[in-house]
Amino acid sequence: MLDAIFFDLDGTLLPMDNDVFTEGYLKLLSAALLPHGYEPREMLSAMWRGVSAMVKNDGSETNEAAFFRAFAERLGERVYADERHLDAFYRSDFHRAKEFTAPTPNAKTAVSLAREKAGRVVLATNPLFPAVAVEARLEWAGLSPSDFDLVTTYENSRATKPNPLYYRLILDTLGARAENSLMIGNHADEDIRAAASVGMKTFFLTDCQMGNADGLSTPSGDFKALLSYLAAL
Repeated sequence: MLDAIFFDLDGTLLPMDNDVFTEGYLKLLSAALLPHGYEPREMLSAMWRGVSAMVKNDGSETNEAAFFRAFAERLGERVYADERHLDAFYRSDFHRAKEFTAPTPNAKTAVSLAREKAGRVVLATNPLFPAVAVEARLEWAGLSPSDFDLVTTYENSRATKPNPLYYRLILDTLGARAENSLMIGNHADEDIRAAASVGMKTFFLTDCQMGNADGLSTPSGDFKALLSYLAAL
């Protein structure tokens, strides 16, 4: 039995065109924050500044802290008090972004198979979102946080993909061995090369693949191939 099986979310358990989803989601977010005094162009610039801060996080603070520090540098300290507006958005209008995804029942099947094959099952989604937004996307995928032993969010993470530290921190938290753990994802760099760099096994899901897959040496294929791979473990 494996120590742990990790799953990516966007483009893996929740099939989507990432560019289409991001564009649609940000339009919804801009519309939701406009009544609270956030001009869309300025807000989106600050948002990307916050994302960049999370990507550069060296483990010295949570991703949430890194995001809001950079967000506030651009928009002012009011963003801390206005976090409630972001939370309200993710609990309501954000769910309209489901139309930019293509949920599949294969996701539930894959997670159930993983539960049979590993001691721990992890939702290793890039922790750029708060828990409320991760839970929403899980719901669209027909899953819930209770299906996993650990769900990475910006509140509980101190690194992001493709930083190998992201994977090492999760493995340390679980007490899992890298060489006896498996990462399943659709991004050649963030999911496959980054996980392999710390010694993990990998499976490259190709239905919504991202990144340059040239030279990858790992089991790969569509969802049908993934289910067969998991069943044979």
